[in-house]
Amino acid sequence: MTAAPLTFSPEVEQALAEKRPVVALESTIITHGMPYPQNLEMARNVEQVIRDNGAVPATIAVMGGQIHIGLTDATLQALAQTPPEQAMKLSRADLAVCLANGRTGATTVAATMICAALAGISVFATGGIGGVHRGAETSFDVSADLHELAQTPVTVVAAGAKAILDLPKTWEVLETLGVPVIAYGQDELPAFWSRSSGIPAPLRMDSPAEIAAAARMRAALGLKGGQLVANPIPPEDEITQSEILPVILKALDEAEVQGVAAKSVTPFLLQRIFELTEGRSLSSNIALVMNNARLAAEIATEMSKAA
Repeated sequence: MTAAPLTFSPEVEQALAEKRPVVALESTIITHGMPYPQNLEMARNVEQVIRDNGAVPATIAVMGGQIHIGLTDATLQALAQTPPEQAMKLSRADLAVCLANGRTGATTVAATMICAALAGISVFATGGIGGVHRGAETSFDVSADLHELAQTPVTVVAAGAKAILDLPKTWEVLETLGVPVIAYGQDELPAFWSRSSGIPAPLRMDSPAEIAAAARMRAALGLKGGQLVANPIPPEDEITQSEILPVILKALDEAEVQGVAAKSVTPFLLQRIFELTEGRSLSSNIALVMNNARLAAEIATEMSKAA
């Protein structure tokens, strides 16, 4: 059987060899989230937050027929300068094809989880997971992220699911799939840009040590899959639900009128919300990613103590 084509950055390779804490990061936010050079600055800042909190960042991307586990600064800069139309947006379905064809690919939540698990990394920080799209009862548009959480043993730290989704249905699917959804430090699930969603959290934990212990116990029990840690955005950075919901609904209406569908929906909605909030949505998005990176580094540190 052919081994997975993994290439490790020197920093990540040394950290894994020494059993030091490592946190995986996705790359779609770099290639498709914002233009150059803002995307490069953001990526460097997120990596530095992880280092400042005692762990090593491993940004994951596909380049030249290899899964890169951690990027050197030169490779990170090259990825940040790749036009979105030249970078495949990778999930479980297209990861192998991208590698086989030698294409450049940016990893979504699902693909990042797969690659992190292959590399022996058990903690991953992102902004928000994908989920059940509004109108999924007719479109059947459900993100592969949910099934990945049910089968790949990685703890994912996110500010909940993206608020443009049908959040109640997203949490119902995760419950059906047996994925632990853990609200960090509060009894209500966050809603990406907003700390509150109005949806009670099925589980609550208040420390990185508890979360790490839960991951170890799942492994001991032989339970498949990972766990989702829903980490609320800091209060000073949030856009409240009463403020953001009308903006989301307006963007959704525009997408329907213009016939936007499939993988084009999320980028279209995020761009329109950015425009309608005069940039506040992006500022909040960056803040919540930094906050998730910080918590993920703390969880990875706790996990490494038992390694």
